[in-house]
Amino acid sequence: MSEGERLAYGIQAVRKALAGGHALRVYLQADLGPRRLGRLADDLARSRVPVERCPAQELERLTGSAKHQGVAARVSGAPVLGEREALDFIASLDEPLLLVLDGITDPRNFGALLRTADGAGVDLVVSARNRNVSMTPVASKVAAGAAEALVRAEVGNLARFLAELADAGVRIVGTDDAAGSSLFEADLRGPLALVMGAEGEGMRRLTRERCDLLVSLPMHGVVESLNVSVAAGICLYEVRRQRLA
Repeated sequence: MSEGERLAYGIQAVRKALAGGHALRVYLQADLGPRRLGRLADDLARSRVPVERCPAQELERLTGSAKHQGVAARVSGAPVLGEREALDFIASLDEPLLLVLDGITDPRNFGALLRTADGAGVDLVVSARNRNVSMTPVASKVAAGAAEALVRAEVGNLARFLAELADAGVRIVGTDDAAGSSLFEADLRGPLALVMGAEGEGMRRLTRERCDLLVSLPMHGVVESLNVSVAAGICLYEVRRQRLA
């Protein structure tokens, strides 16, 4: 594949890529059953994207997974912004909502975070260039089309970028299990960047120091914390609730 292209697999991810015009070539399992083929037939006919039939073993080799659901696609990756482009993009928005990821290493969590961000109406997802998992086929499948729809940025120095966000009038809210303030007591209106830390480790010290406010989720059961994508969903929809109110 050329630069800017990647592989997506799974029926939902491929359908989203076809609908968005991101699919360049589709790889279809030669003996795909009529039920699965029926879900794709209209999308393939409308898109007129080249289709290559191949055995299930070849799809597994291409995707690196046996859970390809009989279809994969070579897709054009959504453009990833750099620091300056991201700041210019944010400046063009009236009330930006950003999701900032500090060291997410699990591709399934990354994909789930993108899916949640898309559902909650996040304008931009930001991650550190060398501290976050890349957009893998697994992440793309879990994202279920959000990987193609969302605007993303990768920055070289996350703490420095957060400082530039603050200078631009964006409030930085970090999530921390030990924070004294509850998410539901915080004012989350206005331009906002929500920072989610790495699985198990949380935010790095420099990232935490750039936050204007740290919030936690009230936990009432025996578990001490939630999966990062679940926690992000709760936080982002609380932001939306306050904005709508």
